[in-house]
Amino acid sequence: MATTKEYGLGEFDFPRGWFMIGEAQEATREPKPLRYFGRDLVLYRGESGAAYVCDAYCPHMGAHIARNKTSYIVLDGEQAEGESIRCPFHGWRYGPDGACNHIPYSDFIPKAARLRFYPIIERAGILWLWYDPEEQEPDIPLADFGGHYGAPGWVEWKIDLMGDLAVHGCEITDNMADFGHFVPIHGARDWQYFANEYQDNTVHQYYSSGHRTLTANPEDMLMLDTWYEGPGFLQSEMAGAFDSFIMIANTPVEDGISRSWHGLMVKVHDGSREITDADRANAHAYQEGSRLAFAQDVEIWANKRACINPLAIPKDGPYAKNRIWYSQFFKPRSKVAAIQKRANGLHVTLDRRPGKNAA
Repeated sequence: MATTKEYGLGEFDFPRGWFMIGEAQEATREPKPLRYFGRDLVLYRGESGAAYVCDAYCPHMGAHIARNKTSYIVLDGEQAEGESIRCPFHGWRYGPDGACNHIPYSDFIPKAARLRFYPIIERAGILWLWYDPEEQEPDIPLADFGGHYGAPGWVEWKIDLMGDLAVHGCEITDNMADFGHFVPIHGARDWQYFANEYQDNTVHQYYSSGHRTLTANPEDMLMLDTWYEGPGFLQSEMAGAFDSFIMIANTPVEDGISRSWHGLMVKVHDGSREITDADRANAHAYQEGSRLAFAQDVEIWANKRACINPLAIPKDGPYAKNRIWYSQFFKPRSKVAAIQKRANGLHVTLDRRPGKNAA
């Protein structure tokens, strides 16, 4: 395990961006303790149905808002009230704007009585939190995941929790540039094309090859456009035995420890009929194949030492450019444009497409 400072990524220990913090069903009226970004947090659902995340410790006397079972505020079901949340110690209540809006025994409320609340969006069955060390509003829109979630003919993903890994997100996103691992780890064969394109806050990986398990016939090509729109999660449009859409999320728990999830949506037909149990079984089996492929990466990450300076060769792929791109999320927004200018562009590692010179 290594930290952000050891990788030399920037001023902040944790990156700016949208991050998965759990499945939508995990948010209930009962406050739930979470830990991400080296912080203790609380997740709850307001009376309106909206999900909220705030810092865990009441600024009054430091009590953890969600770690209590014996306070009468908890026993009487008064902790989540409307859209607000009460501290179980003295009953101070905080609204989604962060301000304390009620103290049971005082009309005077200090202006300093504030909890930090974080922007939250529920999308595609997942809770997404915007984290920014500078505490500014999102400057990257949350993805729509290809518009496939809930679309006719598509089976929605199940979320696979891959666990907490003693690996920094830097090395997870290295995979975008890592041409060399696809044959031994993922079973790629008969390569046609591998390239990366850096476009401001987004990095794409363009991939065309055969595959041992995810193509229906040996001569078929697996074609992927895989990308990050920020540091927190990968998306991929994949054409293979089924058209599918992959999501792989990684969220910092501590500096150098990442929690990882996987999901796969599968297009089982053109949407002209209802999805059957057989369709779902086929989709879930295909998702399991994708999960097993990602688990091969996870096994490597779970059993490696930190790689601060890769001993890279040209055919490995553009690790250095990828890390420059990744570093923008650890620096103040005032420095981002200059970093993007350094990283932007197309890098082709291999091109054996018909009519091209072999590379």
